[in-house]
Amino acid sequence: MHIKMPQWYLKNHKVWLLLGGTNAKSFSNLSLSLLLDLLPPGVCSLLNPAAIYANNEISLGDVEIYGFDYDYTLAQYSNLLHSMIFNTARDILIEQFKYPEGLGKYDYIPGFAIRGLHYDVQKVSCTKGLKPVPDEEVIELYGGTQHIPLYQMSDFYGKGPSLKQFMDIFSLPEMTLLSSVIDYFITHGIEFDQVHLYKDISDAIRDVHVKGVMYKWIEKDMEQYILHGDEIYAVLNRLVNHKKKLFLITNSPFSFVDKGMKHMVGKNWRDLFDMVIVQADKPNFFTDRRKPFRKLDDNGSLQWDKINQLEKGKIYKEGNLFDFLRLTGWRGSKVLYFGDHLYSDLADLMLRHGWRTGAIVPELETEIRIINTEQYMHSLTWQQALTGLLERMQMYQDAESKQVLLEWMKERQEIRSLTKNLFNPQFGSIFRTFHNPTYFSRRLVRFSDIYMASISCLLNYDVNFTFYPRRTPLQHEAPLWMDQLCTGCMKTPFLEEMVHIR
Repeated sequence: MHIKMPQWYLKNHKVWLLLGGTNAKSFSNLSLSLLLDLLPPGVCSLLNPAAIYANNEISLGDVEIYGFDYDYTLAQYSNLLHSMIFNTARDILIEQFKYPEGLGKYDYIPGFAIRGLHYDVQKVSCTKGLKPVPDEEVIELYGGTQHIPLYQMSDFYGKGPSLKQFMDIFSLPEMTLLSSVIDYFITHGIEFDQVHLYKDISDAIRDVHVKGVMYKWIEKDMEQYILHGDEIYAVLNRLVNHKKKLFLITNSPFSFVDKGMKHMVGKNWRDLFDMVIVQADKPNFFTDRRKPFRKLDDNGSLQWDKINQLEKGKIYKEGNLFDFLRLTGWRGSKVLYFGDHLYSDLADLMLRHGWRTGAIVPELETEIRIINTEQYMHSLTWQQALTGLLERMQMYQDAESKQVLLEWMKERQEIRSLTKNLFNPQFGSIFRTFHNPTYFSRRLVRFSDIYMASISCLLNYDVNFTFYPRRTPLQHEAPLWMDQLCTGCMKTPFLEEMVHIR
């Protein structure tokens, strides 16, 4: 086995001196032995971006009914959409809110922001526009502690009294626009109220959605905006052929969904679904009992009759989950619902109603491809090795040993920053903050039974497949089995059978 020695091994033999060693040969032998001891055995480098990952054990054989959100669940959009949202909201700020025309020079920056970030509406100093704020300044702003009370962080839906969590994929252009406007104001010495600025930008972004501007872009050029449409038909058709019931609950209007589904699935797409509910107003749909269902005719016009049953092939607007459960009888773990928004789509269904849930996380594919790179594996390996050395050797307190420990700590911090930057130079991985899971990651584990990059990942598994979560060792436990170290790296079941679709 060939192991590339880290910089601190190549520079000197101080680690061996710390251990009381006397010669280069014994130092070299110990180095290899120590590193092998620090690294987990059999680390796999072939994680599968098309795999499905489990937080809870779930057998698809027990699932009789599949439910879906529409935007970013059935319909995946290209990054061009984010640029259009950014540009349009920016122009609304200039033309309607009378913001400085100089903002027109700012363009959308793909990959600037990540989902799951919290934005403090009250603290101006927490952001420097497009430049990062040093950790020391952030800690000082919050009273010298890294801990922010949970009640301040967010409520059940990610909205706190002063902190807003951006969980929607559509929020990426909003975060970039916030940073761009603040960057302009700071650069030009313009005073501003953080609360007013946040509200104005939120209103501008909302107008892009509410006034239907975004829908018109997508409808005009679906080939450019919608991805993987042929795979969506394959997923839905396969489930129907195995006698599964399907339903759709979306906040988007019928005309938009109808055109998108015809593009991806075909003109008879409604024949695949037992229920279709549009403009549902999630997450209120899951908690508010007051709104009744309204039926739409084939042209999307509202009907006035009272809804006593939900009919296959018909389109319904608004309504609430309690009437849905009463009229369908679809309850508990026989229902599996997929969505991209952890709060609006999944939280209530899992915690209050007992449905099984699947999270669609498009970022997962890119992150796994980064994890599979040699650079990432080398960086993480040395980071873990350095951490182990620091933990073991900290009892040596002579001057020379302290200097070595300081060098190790510096190098460890450099490697941690390098590893973070592989994912995103500003914010790192959507799933980890260095070694800790992010707030987004913790919510993902809490609100979803399984998660995947796209709904088409279902094509890689039999309809009766059982997903098992890996037994992740607690801090006081040692890894015993290979599957604790590697998940999703086995050959994907049934992939060869679906190759004509993939």
